[in-house]
Amino acid sequence: MEKDNIAVGLDIGTTKIVAMIGKKNEYGKLEILGIGKSKSLGVARGVVNNITQTIQSIQQAILEAENNSGYKIKDVVVGIAGQHIRSIQHTDYISRSNPEEVIGEKDIQLLIDQVNKLAMLPGEEIIHVLPQEFKIDGQSEIKEPIGMYGGRLESSFHVVVGQASSIRNVGRCIQSSGIELSGLTLEPLASADAVLSQEEKEAGVALIDIGGGTTDLAIFKDGIIRHTAVIPFGGNVITDDIKEGCSIIEKQAELLKIKFGSAWPGENKDNEIVSIPGLRGREPKEISLKNLSKIIHARVVEIIEQVFAEIKAYGHEDPRKKLIAGIVLTGGGAQLKHIKQLVEYITGMDTRIGYPNEHLAGNSSEEISSPLFATAVGLVMNSIENSTQSAIRMEVVNEQPKVVYRNVPPPVQQRYEVEENYVERVETIDEPRDVRNNMAQEESTETKIRRSFFDRYVDKIKDFLDNAE
Repeated sequence: MEKDNIAVGLDIGTTKIVAMIGKKNEYGKLEILGIGKSKSLGVARGVVNNITQTIQSIQQAILEAENNSGYKIKDVVVGIAGQHIRSIQHTDYISRSNPEEVIGEKDIQLLIDQVNKLAMLPGEEIIHVLPQEFKIDGQSEIKEPIGMYGGRLESSFHVVVGQASSIRNVGRCIQSSGIELSGLTLEPLASADAVLSQEEKEAGVALIDIGGGTTDLAIFKDGIIRHTAVIPFGGNVITDDIKEGCSIIEKQAELLKIKFGSAWPGENKDNEIVSIPGLRGREPKEISLKNLSKIIHARVVEIIEQVFAEIKAYGHEDPRKKLIAGIVLTGGGAQLKHIKQLVEYITGMDTRIGYPNEHLAGNSSEEISSPLFATAVGLVMNSIENSTQSAIRMEVVNEQPKVVYRNVPPPVQQRYEVEENYVERVETIDEPRDVRNNMAQEESTETKIRRSFFDRYVDKIKDFLDNAE
């Protein structure tokens, strides 16, 4: 087993941090070699708010993953999330100097680089530039322009934007933990790679990733990412509501939510009671499961309605934009009882729970194929893709622009034993360079991964040094 085949994904969530080590097996499936998990102490709603605590949590997760796998982690692909993430639609074009030459990768990259220079709000940076449909000399609905003739190349783009300071803080935590940052991926996109099929992306689907601090949305139609959004509410808000509503401590509220919580109050009878031990010798507290479910129901309805508002903003009610595959729920919050039925009731759309097992080897442990680890699995897939493309790029002579293709490695399977208490929630939201489930080696241009913020940041430093004299 070659060291070069090993890839690492790091999911820095609000509730916990997960480091996952994996590789592709001979069947093209993802084999998980090791996993490390630690409580996330320095992150709130997907944003780092305590550098020191975040570094300690990262180091703890990395060490556990290394001990479980026997491999030393040198670099990772990290998921970027948080309420500061927003997305915009943009259309841009270039005029080619020689229309008699066929359009090549350098033309596509020139157009992408042009979009990367867009003026953003103060303190914001472009994280991803994702091409959608192309137009050549007025001819529209072109998905793959390479190899065609034309003078004017135009494209619509989905541009993901985030706060530069938040992105740099994540990078600082990674580097201070003694490892290198090899790539950044928007977490909803990483989760999408792990749990969605290509057929669903073609038909139209909304992925809802319910994390600890945020709920992330990624909408696909015709195989293209169309809309992303981050709702600043997640499982932690539900826990806080239970804590306040039942007058108990946070640890008890979290256990109540996991063991007895339901998003549908009608499922509980009035006489179903759970007893909570009192503090310091006080009398035990009795809590009605129906009241517990009413508290959970109210908050989940609020979260889902906000997400549904984003789906409507995308234009779901337009017949041409209809999401035929409905909704896929993933993340730790997707494990809440009856949440699937509640989402279907609120939205009227078909809903399923998304598990990352499609890309995992058949003998993977049941715990790893939980929605809890969807983002981490997607990040490992992305890391494998980055490694593959790095090797390809080194073979290319005089390569100008960096064009990274999103090839989707088929699912992977592998045996891995996980401790029984391995069931805390992972917060997710993710995307950029990822590994996608596509059997074709020639992927369409709109599924290429753009250069991340850090790639461009390093280039800026190099340019500065070159011109310093």
